[in-house]
Amino acid sequence: MSSGERLFPDGCAVVVGGSGGIGAEVCRRLAEAGTDVVLTYRSNAGAAAQAAAAVEAAGRRALSLPLDLADPDACTALYAQARGELGPVHTVVFAVGAPIPMVHASKVEPDAWRSAIDNDLNGFFNVAKAALPHLRESGGSIVAVSSAGVVRHPPLDVLSTVPKAGIEALVRAIAREEGRYGIRANSVALGVIEAGHFHLVAPELGEDFVEAIKRNTAVRRLGTAREAADAVVFLASLRASYVTGQRLVVDGGYSV
Repeated sequence: MSSGERLFPDGCAVVVGGSGGIGAEVCRRLAEAGTDVVLTYRSNAGAAAQAAAAVEAAGRRALSLPLDLADPDACTALYAQARGELGPVHTVVFAVGAPIPMVHASKVEPDAWRSAIDNDLNGFFNVAKAALPHLRESGGSIVAVSSAGVVRHPPLDVLSTVPKAGIEALVRAIAREEGRYGIRANSVALGVIEAGHFHLVAPELGEDFVEAIKRNTAVRRLGTAREAADAVVFLASLRASYVTGQRLVVDGGYSV
């Protein structure tokens, strides 16, 4: 950021899932770009506290709050508290992720399907709907962290790609319908990022599988949390003020 350049208006950014590996980096990079941050977590209060501390170390205010995505009233209350403590909400980042069974579509169990849709797609709906009155007020933006798997399907990943495709459809709907109120909405479709849940599933996948993932990208490596976060911050910021309804694919060329 050049000296004196403002990337965000007064107020705060809300990062839903800010305690995760990618979400925490998004929080830090938002703070470095000049905005206060409200971050949410589901159960890991310790990780959320660390993410908040990184925001404060960057010189911005932080607020860490638990959030049940399945509760629309809780989502509404989140924004009211954010506005009351840190000012108008100008940005919402949806960076929620959870480990999912890696299985072929033919072997997906109904309970696993419902859980994936409820946690991801329905959760985003609740978050986005509650945010709209605040973003209309601020002329703000939504950025949803999605998956490059919606562009090129990776076998065994259907429980991630299907709800992410639904999220992207809702992002486009918001962009088209809410642009008249000054709201922008975009997504960042990530390839395999060496952060967060990847560290949980990598031992199960095995070294050979991870090396195959790298070879399947054009740049022959995995992505970093900072690379993912920088794409999110760009789309959220005033540098992307004429960008809406778009998907920015950050996957090292996996989908090429």
